Amino acid sequence: MANVFLFVPNLIGYARIVLLLLSLWLMPRSPLPAVCCYLGSALLDAFDGYAARLLNQCSRLGAVLDMLTDRCSTLCLLMQLSVLYPSYTLGLQLSAAIDIASHWAHMYSVNIRGSTSHKLIDRDGNRILHYYYSSRTVLFLMCAGNELFYLLLYVLYFTEGPTVVGLALGWVRLLVWLTAPVSVTKTLINLVQMVSAAQDVAQIDQRDDHEQLDSCRDKAE
Repeated sequence: MANVFLFVPNLIGYARIVLLLLSLWLMPRSPLPAVCCYLGSALLDAFDGYAARLLNQCSRLGAVLDMLTDRCSTLCLLMQLSVLYPSYTLGLQLSAAIDIASHWAHMYSVNIRGSTSHKLIDRDGNRILHYYYSSRTVLFLMCAGNELFYLLLYVLYFTEGPTVVGLALGWVRLLVWLTAPVSVTKTLINLVQMVSAAQDVAQIDQRDDHEQLDSCRDKAE
């Protein structure tokens, strides 16, 4: 029997965690190495799923490890941004809370519905989430753009970068403005995901209540 802990995708997941921890340790004093480690951890996220499918090593452990690493990476980066930009702390806190709450609620609703993957959204379900999870291109662009926005905010604290020709601003600030709409859209999708998950759980509660009531009536008769 294969050791799930030693599956190649999970080994990639462990490497992501190491790079993330190294990035967090470097962030307060060494922005360039910190960004490189953070990007390295994020880029490896594109390979663990591919390796899982290629080697037929998909596992629940890998799915949980991947989800937790993603959420913790974003959370830790937002915590660092709150230190660098204290006046924006409330907005950053709300972003972190929505991100974690929406994914937790979605995973919970998926599990109690018995689905094999949180990315399998029926066409009869929420159309936004179906399109979001069924298109790998859209999913990648949303996730990558969101992470890039926060990472660029971190870089912007230290440097504006080279000046854009014809504009009175640096490349880093320009990229921040360009990726900001992606981050806002991602947050809105998270809100949709959270509401959809709450509706799914409520429907299951209502169904269970009806079944319990019918069972009680049958026993009474």
